[in-house]
Amino acid sequence: MVAELPQSVLFCCDYNAVRSPMAEGIMKKLYGAGTYVQSAGVKSDQEIDGFSIAVCEEVGVELSRHRVRSFDEMAEWGDDLGSFDLVVALSPASQRRALELTRVYHLEVAYWPIMDPTGLGETRAAKLDAYRQSRDQIRAHMIERWGEPEGEPE
Repeated sequence: MVAELPQSVLFCCDYNAVRSPMAEGIMKKLYGAGTYVQSAGVKSDQEIDGFSIAVCEEVGVELSRHRVRSFDEMAEWGDDLGSFDLVVALSPASQRRALELTRVYHLEVAYWPIMDPTGLGETRAAKLDAYRQSRDQIRAHMIERWGEPEGEPE
């Protein structure tokens, strides 16, 4: 059964540098501006990953301007977790942190086990393939949950 699109969704992973920014960008590309979409990490001590930028560019998703942020920075900047309808954790550490931070809120925390492509592959081509797998896993989870986007080619 396909779920209705949430009004707001937060994607989270370990550093907000690979998986969660890819999910944020892909969600915006597939489903448009009808849903408020953000991303965060447990930590934010890395910059956006260049391989993530490259594989998302292949599918028309712009990530080069993404600025990483952590859950703590979200709170400092006034983004209240309670304002999201859904938090989607893409790594075990982010799932634990999201559950810890949302225990006082009445909102859903979903876990999508997305492969961490960092450190995989010896060559540039092999690394890009690993990142493409993660990107495609994210897209598949979205379509499984919310259905094929309107006007999206199959």
